[in-house]
Amino acid sequence: MIIAFIRTVILYIFIITIMRLMGKRQIGELQPAELVVALIIADLAAVPMENVDVPLISGIIPIITLYALEELLSYLSLKSERARGIISGKPSILIDKGKIIESELRRLRFNLNDLLEQLRLNGFDRLDDVEYAILETNGKLSTFARADKKPLSPMVMGIEVGHEDIPITIIIDGRVIKSNIDLIGKNYDWLHSELQKNNIRDPKEVFFAYVTEDKSLKYQLKEKPKLGVIQ
Repeated sequence: MIIAFIRTVILYIFIITIMRLMGKRQIGELQPAELVVALIIADLAAVPMENVDVPLISGIIPIITLYALEELLSYLSLKSERARGIISGKPSILIDKGKIIESELRRLRFNLNDLLEQLRLNGFDRLDDVEYAILETNGKLSTFARADKKPLSPMVMGIEVGHEDIPITIIIDGRVIKSNIDLIGKNYDWLHSELQKNNIRDPKEVFFAYVTEDKSLKYQLKEKPKLGVIQ
């Protein structure tokens, strides 16, 4: 039992390491070749994990081999456009200037209901509002609205806007993130002063807090536990 536990922990850490080395993509963003590698790695790891009679190295070596092949394919895709097209495929235009390309739908076995569903998920309830729709190599649909259907932006309206910084998280579940305080050029004294202005004595009372672009502190307190009555 202990041996099986140790083998499982080793394989788990090893697989996590391999997957991190392969990149931080989500499952829905994997290319077909990457998805195949991920599935095979999971299957290879399951054999020595379930059967202690199988040497641990019998699962590790094939996984390393697959990782090396994946790295080789990634390098070829990076250096060669032709190889990239063979390995990952090419995007397909399903709607061109408002017109559905039926031949592409048939070639990809992508029916009209699937197309309409994807358009709705992208915020288009009317087909007439779509100028282009492109099926990407990872299976996601990119959509582009007609020029007269695009939302107004400050640039279109001739309004100048300044640079907008991202909010910086300062406290998560009562824990102060010192590196982020240093990032905005502040210190603990500033944080405690800001909290005291809002009658907060301890950062542990705060569930989430962040600093906006104008250096003001926004926060949400932890929920107080409800006291139940024993029946």
